[in-house]
Amino acid sequence: MANTQGPQGNNDPAGSTQMFRAFVDDAPQGRQAAPAASSGPRVGLIVGIVAAVIVVAVVAWLALG
Repeated sequence: MANTQGPQGNNDPAGSTQMFRAFVDDAPQGRQAAPAASSGPRVGLIVGIVAAVIVVAVVAWLALG
């Protein structure tokens, strides 16, 4: 792997990690993502279950009818 830091050779990887963490901690509050709504996955699950029940009922009705 090539040395991309130049001839000084005294690169402190922990220093760049600390700078990154400071950057993340200083992020403006308006730019942070809002937490996902907890009802989203539940609505999809309920719709899926209802659709599966309807499909099974239609198949049973056609098989017996």
